[in-house]
Amino acid sequence: MQSLFFSTQADRIALARQRYFEEGELPSGAVSEAVFQSWARCLRQKQNPRGTLEFQPVSTSRAQLALQKNRMLRDAWLAEAGALDAVLGATHCGAMLTDPSGVLIGSTSSRRAHEKITPVAHRIGVNFSEEAVGTTAPGIVARTGKQACVQGAEHYFESVHFMHCAAAPIRDIHGHLAGVLDMSSEGIAFNFDAASVVGLYASSIENRLLVSQSHEHLIVRFQISPAMLDTPMAGLMGVDMQGRIVWRNAAASRLLGLLSHDEQAANSQVDAMLQSSFSELASVGRGTHSLLRLPNGLQVHVRCELQAQDGCRQVFAVGKPVQEAASVETSVAVALPAGGVLPDDTALPAVEANKPPEPPEPASLRDADVDLIARTLKECGGNVSAAARKLRVSRGLIYRRTQGG
Repeated sequence: MQSLFFSTQADRIALARQRYFEEGELPSGAVSEAVFQSWARCLRQKQNPRGTLEFQPVSTSRAQLALQKNRMLRDAWLAEAGALDAVLGATHCGAMLTDPSGVLIGSTSSRRAHEKITPVAHRIGVNFSEEAVGTTAPGIVARTGKQACVQGAEHYFESVHFMHCAAAPIRDIHGHLAGVLDMSSEGIAFNFDAASVVGLYASSIENRLLVSQSHEHLIVRFQISPAMLDTPMAGLMGVDMQGRIVWRNAAASRLLGLLSHDEQAANSQVDAMLQSSFSELASVGRGTHSLLRLPNGLQVHVRCELQAQDGCRQVFAVGKPVQEAASVETSVAVALPAGGVLPDDTALPAVEANKPPEPPEPASLRDADVDLIARTLKECGGNVSAAARKLRVSRGLIYRRTQGG
């Protein structure tokens, strides 16, 4: 009957804490399973919930190592941090990025007069692991790899009960935890769906990281709407030159109806997974998109780009784009300008239907070289590795020639 007098969530959590820490009664229904399991781990580590919590940085050498090892992750974070900071500008919230172990490697600026802990906690090198600061959202994510939200008295230490935080994982091309994105508010509870916002930006950072870690992969983007192809909601997968799916993000797994951790599916052939060959996918260039019917019956819009080992993107514009369902497939190699983006008004070379284009007369030895590579690529269905073996040259040479180098 005592619980009837505790009408608010904060009151119920306070009662659950008292019964758990003083009487050993499980806080069933009062807190999430993730928070309860974190409390239990902290107790086993002999942490005192009434003790003083200090946000301490790791050693200087370890902090520097974390920055160096996670350079690509930090670059992806920096590309999104400005937009995230602007979104959170008037919400009393700040954001931070940690490495997989919980060491802080990036944060947005702290500019709110009422904040006392945030300026101290959001310093490069501060350790947010569960062992160092008890139950927090970034600590739970670093430990479990799953999104978490910890508000008020759900934090293990009583001295930080006025903090509210939500965090989401960021994964690399191997499916391993690469980092944790956290949003936190000091003294003011979230008045919006913080879990959704942090999850969206974590996906955006993750997508940037996946692309930057891909070398000699065909990056396949797909979603049910073409407007979503350049958003965090896009399904992404990386396909190697042999047509094997090397990695895919969570959105791709959901669209395909697969479990995110299904490694067998991740290493399958792209023609079996998407019912489309490597050369067919490579024909869908940046700036255009095609329709594709997935094995589960879902129709999606697809756009692809080939990521070279030196970071250059090579686009093969072939096939049947959505704008024109031509009756004949043609093969045209198009090299992107610096920056990797074709202007919207760029037109692909027109090809007369039912008549293969005649190769132009080479004006020089270099032109003849490029012409030979283009014809060999066409014969090999766009497979760069096969063309390199046939010509007895390196794949890098083919990339350079098709890029105009």
